[in-house]
Amino acid sequence: MNSPLTFEKAFSLEGEHALITGGGTGLGLGIAQGFVAAGAQVTLVGRRPEPLQAAVAQLGKNAAYLAADITDAAQMSRLISTAEQQQGPLTILVNNAGVHLKKPAAETTDAEFQAVIQTHVFAAFSLSREVAKGMLARGKGSILFTASMTSFIGMTQVVAYSAAKSAYLGMVRALAAEWSSQGVRVNAIAPGWIQSEMLDRALSGDPARRQKIIGRTPMGRMGEPDDIGWAAVYLSSPAAKFVTGVILPIDGGANSGF
Repeated sequence: MNSPLTFEKAFSLEGEHALITGGGTGLGLGIAQGFVAAGAQVTLVGRRPEPLQAAVAQLGKNAAYLAADITDAAQMSRLISTAEQQQGPLTILVNNAGVHLKKPAAETTDAEFQAVIQTHVFAAFSLSREVAKGMLARGKGSILFTASMTSFIGMTQVVAYSAAKSAYLGMVRALAAEWSSQGVRVNAIAPGWIQSEMLDRALSGDPARRQKIIGRTPMGRMGEPDDIGWAAVYLSSPAAKFVTGVILPIDGGANSGF
């Protein structure tokens, strides 16, 4: 057996380098804040330079950013190599980038459905595959996916998003089964309703939907981005060294309550 860890080392990410997609705002920024507090270097990825720059200024010297569109497969190798040249080998990947479409299913076009799947599923798998090649060669790594309450429960007007987030359940379990014996753990966090720009857009002009969410959440409130950030720190830390293939709800009890 390995020698026992101290409490501080068990939850430390010193020496780790995390790539976080959608890292400039919302849940991605909350995860980045937790990682930096735990000692990691972070590279934030997104399409818009301005929020990324603001996030890096807030996070400090342990943070950098790269503006890129993760749905463009041609950018993948350059993205990974640039991140590793700047801050060292990637040991943590957080697939957090996403788009939201609130629209009745009967009015959702094939192109709209495909665009959501492309970002959440195809791009996340492609990036995971490429980053994992280095992790597998080194025999160490942690890959996280941001799942959702729609991974577990049916919700109206978000059929494309629900399909994408449900796909994460199978992908996490399959990748964990394939890669864990080689030192690469794969897990997901399923946030409940967390205060963020994306949630604000999804609930804009729909007070009944907001009240329904609060009503089914036993804790009676929305979560905060740091609730997701600290969960991500745990799942990426030595404290979770025997945790893989898990989808962890951080939801104030919404998935189990009534």
